Amino acid sequence: MDIREVLAENLKRHRKAAGLSQEELAHRADIDRTYISSLERCVYAAGIDVVDRLARELGLEAADLLKRPKSESE
Repeated sequence: MDIREVLAENLKRHRKAAGLSQEELAHRADIDRTYISSLERCVYAAGIDVVDRLARELGLEAADLLKRPKSESE
């Protein structure tokens, strides 16, 4: 799994766990909703500042959005 896929899966999972729509997360992070959608579909690679903003709005550290699943990192 490449890092874009890791970010996409983690972003979507944490966003849904927080009960946020793509639109609400985008509004809170001051990012366009279509960009959130593109990140979750691995269309774009996010810059580190965007990863940090998204993580903060989800109550996470940026590193949390970039952690590979346990089965892959072992």
